[in-house]
Amino acid sequence: MRRMNSYLEIAVDAAREAGAILLAELDRPVRITYKGEVDIVTQADGRAEQAIVTRLHTHFPKHAIVAEEGGNHSAAAAEALGARHCWYVDPLDGTTNFAHGVPWFCVSIALAEGPIGTEELVVGVVYQPVTGEMFTAERGAGACLNNKKIQVSRINKLATSLLGTGFPAHKRAQNPNINYYWNFTLRSHGVRRFGSAALDLAAVACGRFDGFWEFGLHPWDTAAGVMLVREAGGTVTDFAGKPYTFAARELLSSNSFVHPEMLKVVEEVERNPAAAPIKYPLAP
Repeated sequence: MRRMNSYLEIAVDAAREAGAILLAELDRPVRITYKGEVDIVTQADGRAEQAIVTRLHTHFPKHAIVAEEGGNHSAAAAEALGARHCWYVDPLDGTTNFAHGVPWFCVSIALAEGPIGTEELVVGVVYQPVTGEMFTAERGAGACLNNKKIQVSRINKLATSLLGTGFPAHKRAQNPNINYYWNFTLRSHGVRRFGSAALDLAAVACGRFDGFWEFGLHPWDTAAGVMLVREAGGTVTDFAGKPYTFAARELLSSNSFVHPEMLKVVEEVERNPAAAPIKYPLAP
């Protein structure tokens, strides 16, 4: 039986290999394609993902893989395999940043155990290759940043909290997050929007952010970050306050202390939505 830290070691190696590819590609002219109208895919996404998938398949040939650019590596394919273990891979979280030369992106890799839909996270890795920050977590063993233990912040009031959020690249006109952004900004010390959900969750885990929320995320966006937050002592739920699962379309994470206040803000926004949504495109 393979030890859990072996899973983590392979995930860390895969993240470093993919990160090296991203750094090499960052210095070259970006070759961009699109998934839909504005959802970017770069050559770097594909190369980094292939490196991760090859390494994982080499070490764990019976494991399923769900990856963002993965074609056959879909959730449906993983379920059809009946695999007990499934890897969730985002080779480049923060693709828009990367494509514009903004050095804030990461590799996200996580392993879950159990049937699809009821799986339990086992290990998680979020790697920022520009800064060299390697966030890791193991089930029941805590979370680390570059091998040093990390914990969520101790801030216990939303008014003094620094929060993070994200906005989708697609269906922006239908997304309600601007209403939440407005309300959370008024009730907190501030809200940051950096463009990488995995790094935002890692920021909650190490205490840089006291909370984070977003809509429409996928398992490969969230798996590793959720593992980090939970192992660092934080809380991750849906907007109803139920434990977050990959089926949820909304995610609310925090240091646990400000979670009740954040849920109250969510409830207030849902009870009193904006009277008139912003119209797109904006008039010149």
